[in-house]
Amino acid sequence: MLYHLFYSLKDIFSGFNVFRYITFRAVGAIITAFLVSIIFGPYIIKLLKKLNIGERIRSREEVPGIYPMHKDKEGTPTMGGLIMLVSILLATVLWARLDNHYILLTIFATLWLGAVGFIDDYIKLTAKKGNGLSKKTKFLGQIALGLIVGIVLFADSNVGSSIYFPFFKNLTCNVGILYIFFVMFVIVGTSNAVNLTDGLDGLAIGCMVMVALAYTIISYVVGNSQLSSYLFINYIPGTGELAIYCAAIIGAGLGFLWFNSYPATVFMGDVGSLALGGGIGVVACCIKKEMLLLIVGGIFVFEAISVILQVVIFKIRRQRIFLCAPFHHHLEMKGWPESKIVVRFWIVAAILALFTLMTLKLR
Repeated sequence: MLYHLFYSLKDIFSGFNVFRYITFRAVGAIITAFLVSIIFGPYIIKLLKKLNIGERIRSREEVPGIYPMHKDKEGTPTMGGLIMLVSILLATVLWARLDNHYILLTIFATLWLGAVGFIDDYIKLTAKKGNGLSKKTKFLGQIALGLIVGIVLFADSNVGSSIYFPFFKNLTCNVGILYIFFVMFVIVGTSNAVNLTDGLDGLAIGCMVMVALAYTIISYVVGNSQLSSYLFINYIPGTGELAIYCAAIIGAGLGFLWFNSYPATVFMGDVGSLALGGGIGVVACCIKKEMLLLIVGGIFVFEAISVILQVVIFKIRRQRIFLCAPFHHHLEMKGWPESKIVVRFWIVAAILALFTLMTLKLR
């Protein structure tokens, strides 16, 4: 919005020419999203408390090992992901070019998954059983979005249907129409992986800030013809604007962490975790860096794999390989303090983000 408002006036005042630069607008998005989170966060938290929208901790019977460690969190306001959604969307609308279809697609995906998460959270908090949406319904909502985004990107000649692999300059795999289903898998996978990781104070959002930082830089590089040519990366016109969306996640994430850090005064809820995971998944598909999610989102990937392994092996052999899944709960039951688990996961996420950026040159 600000780009369209001020850049057109550059001939009147040359200072407005600064709005043409993605780097300037990305920093503006970080600051805006952070300030919106910090300023409006307390009011949203107060409203959630007033509406009695508090976290329900699973019973001692369901999770006997975890319950004693988390029982004090009972009643803490949840659905705090609304703080981030407002911050991210407002900052993106203000600082990004709204005539860019990649930005519009990402905003659409964020709103879609935010709505799915909101409905799920609302049902959990109001229904007697507190189970939320059925797994089938939630998956259908994610799959439907994945198919829509997949079709849009498949029809985009700049994006195409090839999958690019890190560490190789020319290694690609053109999967044709199957790319639609690949995009669907990426979006469903990322949204659920972030959702599974959101189990300790500040864990998911701290790791997400690292991922968003990496994709802010990568989006800018992919959308810049000179930088992409220098690094032998596929250039996709217009995707540089996605750096602003990712930057907004950084600002909103840091703002939310202000309230979500240990001991948390608000929890993210599915409304935040599904939207953030899916949004990053869409960005990765738009810039053709889907495979890098396995590296930069290594924490989320491992958390999801730990759950899958736990379920599959228990069904096959009636044995558990972890004391509890996801893996962060296993560490809790091993005696690790919650704050130590979170900070160490942040450290690993930061290292993975840096290594992901190194892959741009290691080709």
